[in-house]
Amino acid sequence: MKFTAAAAVLSLSLLAAAPAEAQTADWRAVAPENLLVIDTAKGRILVELEPRVAPQAVERVRTLADRGFYDGLKFHRVIPDFMAQTGDPQGTGEGGSDLPDLPGEFEFRRGRDAGFVLAEPTPAGQAGLIGSVPVVTQPDAQMMITADFRTKAQGLFCPGVAGLARASAPDSANSQFFLMTGRKEDLDGRYTPFGRVVAGLDVVRALNAGSEAANGQVPDPDVMTRARTAAALAEAERPTVRVASGAALQAEIERLKATRGNAFDVCDVQPPVEVAGG
Repeated sequence: MKFTAAAAVLSLSLLAAAPAEAQTADWRAVAPENLLVIDTAKGRILVELEPRVAPQAVERVRTLADRGFYDGLKFHRVIPDFMAQTGDPQGTGEGGSDLPDLPGEFEFRRGRDAGFVLAEPTPAGQAGLIGSVPVVTQPDAQMMITADFRTKAQGLFCPGVAGLARASAPDSANSQFFLMTGRKEDLDGRYTPFGRVVAGLDVVRALNAGSEAANGQVPDPDVMTRARTAAALAEAERPTVRVASGAALQAEIERLKATRGNAFDVCDVQPPVEVAGG
C-alpha cells in the first residue's frame, strides 16, 4: 500500500528558553506524555500531541515512539512548502508497524471543556485553537440542541500540524506520519491531525527534500535518530515546554489581526512557546 499525504505558512514563535515554572493563567505546561521529542542530525523537533482531537492516533504515536519503533527511520518523502513524511520501517512509503490499522479521526465532537480559543468567525462556524492545533467548529450554541451537548469540529492542516499518513482507504493509517511546512486545505477532513510542532519547525524545513518529479521521494534522506515522548526520557534529558494561553494567547491573536488585517487566518496563530531543559 502506498501511504501518502495528498500535495502544500508558518514559522513558530519560539521564545528564548527559560525555566518552566508552575502553570499560570497565561501559560500552560505541556504534559510530558503529550510531548513528542524527535531528534535528528539537523536538530530537535518538539510536537505537542493533542488527544482531544485524535485520541487513537495520539495513543498509537506514543506507543510506537516509546517502543523505539521510530528510531533510525527516514524522512522518506519531503516536499518543500508542503510536508515531511516519515514513520515507515521500509523507507519507501509502503510499510507500517505490526499493530492494526487505525480508523480515520477526521472529525471529532467538541465539548465546552475542550479549551477552545476563538480566533475568528468563518462561514462554517468559527476557527480557533484546541491546545496548539488549529480547528474549525460549530459555535457553542449548537451544543444546546445535540444529544451529547457537543458539537462537530475538525482539525486544519496548517503549517506545523502533524498528521497520520494513509493509503487510499480511509481507515488505513498505521505508523507513518507527516509534519506540515505549508497550508494544504485538501487534507482537511481527509487525514487525521494529531498534534502540532511547537518548536523546531525550522528543522523540519531544513530536512533533505525530494524532487517534484519523484513525488518528494528523497534520495539521501535525514532520519529520526531518536523519537520518544518526554515522559519516557530520563529526567535529565527531558525538555519542558510551556505554551501561551489565556490572555497571552488572546493578545497574540489580536496582534496578528491588527498586523494581517483582512488577510488574517487561523493558520497565522502560532502560540508563543518557552522551552527549557533536555
